Amino acid sequence: MSDKRLTFKKRLHILKHHYRGKKMAPAFNALHTFLFAPDETTHSGSHVRAADDLKRTMNTVIMALVPVLIFSMFNAGYQHYSAINGFPQDFSLMNDFLTWDNFWIGIIKVLPLLVVSYGVGLLVEFIFAVIKGHEVEEGYLVTGMLVPLIVPIDTPLWMLAVAVVFGVVIGKEVFGGTGMNILNPALTIRAFLFFAYPTWMSGDKVWVYQAVERAGGPDAISGETILGYLAQNKAAEMSYSVSDMFFGFIPGSVGETPTFLILLGGLFLIFSKIASWRIMLSAVIGSLVMGLVFNGVVDAGWIDETSKFYGLMSFEFWKHLIVGGLAFGIVYMATDPVTGAQTNRGKWFYGFFIGFLSVMIRVFNPAYPEGVFLAILLMNVFAPTIDHYVVRGNVKRRMKRLKNATILPKDSEGKANELHAETV
Repeated sequence: MSDKRLTFKKRLHILKHHYRGKKMAPAFNALHTFLFAPDETTHSGSHVRAADDLKRTMNTVIMALVPVLIFSMFNAGYQHYSAINGFPQDFSLMNDFLTWDNFWIGIIKVLPLLVVSYGVGLLVEFIFAVIKGHEVEEGYLVTGMLVPLIVPIDTPLWMLAVAVVFGVVIGKEVFGGTGMNILNPALTIRAFLFFAYPTWMSGDKVWVYQAVERAGGPDAISGETILGYLAQNKAAEMSYSVSDMFFGFIPGSVGETPTFLILLGGLFLIFSKIASWRIMLSAVIGSLVMGLVFNGVVDAGWIDETSKFYGLMSFEFWKHLIVGGLAFGIVYMATDPVTGAQTNRGKWFYGFFIGFLSVMIRVFNPAYPEGVFLAILLMNVFAPTIDHYVVRGNVKRRMKRLKNATILPKDSEGKANELHAETV
């Protein structure tokens, strides 16, 4: 078996050298690099020896997303059958959730979303690489996994394909490709879907498999999310417990519900030094602060139960983190190293405003009670400005220290040591 594998690898190396300099070389090199490590080494000049590269970084994020993907496949079936038959009274993880019937729904609904996301996105990447004559970038490896997890389960595949083309071209390629984009490509795709096809991104039907096609019939089912209930002041009709919210046994976008697994993924990214803990922590603080402000407004009696904002304002502040896409956005999207703030102090401001604005948009936009993707896109735009003022502040403080350092004591002859002052 090893001999065959070595032979295959050797043949790929030979073909790689054969395609070198030709039009389709970037496309072939991308396939070669995906399967095997490059066979080239640096022979001259200074270079860095390290085990990490862009592909390994992206693969680490994908590993953190795989448990969420697997859970979402089971949850797709669980929400479908629960909407039809009613939620089980005595819930059993093995008998009610981890079943083949549930997983099969995930296979026929979630996997096609994943295939279309990767297929269309990578096709666009390959086309741009061939046209521009540069290597295919690995940046879409994570985007392709994120996109199926942030859309409703019944999103038509053709809509997703159109959105992916828009997101990759407008959200990344027009800026120069991976590392040059100012907006998160996955969220650009989600924003396009939201504004182009709003009826497929909100409501009480799109979150559960077959709820759309059953609408209006005798076997109609509903899949209202928790935020949907709260936006309509129908909190009393919800039957979900805090445990359901935390572990993810609730309707929502494909992969946004399992807060527990998202938390584990966040810890994995922090300890592997892929994601910034400063952004995550500050975003959590920002969302809690905004939630506390709204709870305080309700407790002070400044808003009554008849207001359309009451349901979300009165929602306990800490529960905002375990419903909707807030946790998912904080862990996997706000921490994007390209579109986020780069300075350590800037990351605190950047993350705080993401959490703060996410809860604010949730409350003041009851027609679409989810604001994390809009908050992150907005802060993507302001991230360079935040870093600019942080750097300017650092420069001013250093100039002040430099000015103080030039005030030196007299030397033995009573004269200032001007030469040393100029050196400082």
